[in-house]
Amino acid sequence: MNIKDMVLIWDLDNTLYRITPELADMLDAAMAEALVYDLGVPLDFETTKAKVKESYKIFRDGGEVFYRDYGIEPKDLFRTYNFRNPVDEIKPYQKLAEKIIKLPMPQYVFTASNSYASEKILKKIGLYEFFKDRFYSVEDFDCYKKNESAEVYHKLCNKICSKPQNCMFIDDSYSNLEMAKAAGMKTVRIFYNENSTKDKEFIDYAYKGVNAFVDALNEELLKTED
Repeated sequence: MNIKDMVLIWDLDNTLYRITPELADMLDAAMAEALVYDLGVPLDFETTKAKVKESYKIFRDGGEVFYRDYGIEPKDLFRTYNFRNPVDEIKPYQKLAEKIIKLPMPQYVFTASNSYASEKILKKIGLYEFFKDRFYSVEDFDCYKKNESAEVYHKLCNKICSKPQNCMFIDDSYSNLEMAKAAGMKTVRIFYNENSTKDKEFIDYAYKGVNAFVDALNEELLKTED
């Protein structure tokens, strides 16, 4: 299959922009605020924030401990947390938007942020107009996670009228990529420190930072023109 015919499906958070350690701490704080002030978890803010961090380390999901131990509904945390997302603190990659807009293949965004936060984030990183009507949240498919089943990836493909084998999914998360691969997609992992993907059969390609992937993709596209 010609690479130009591939459909690119981008994750949003920590893929099209970087979640730095400082921003990650703000996101943990936003989740703790949602849990305490919006959803009434019977803990003080600092204790809740510490549990969010612990939950993320154990389950790769800051809310999982609260679903299990405090009866919080994922749908409720999804909604309240996303409305508290500190979008203004995001620092866009310079010139990334220009590079992505110039890519000749169909492109979509599929994210675990809700539609409200996704729109704000895409505007912040200069890609809202490009992805307008082509970005999807898990909530669009009555789901609140991307890493529990391949089903939501099949639903996305049906929505965009594309076969999974024609799609390339780009994300930083192992578990999301594993489900995308199970659905039949090509997978690209974006990493920021060391490449620890060599033993992960569900990852087809890995690049240090999203710019490295886009640059490699452009090089491959140039080869097809020769």
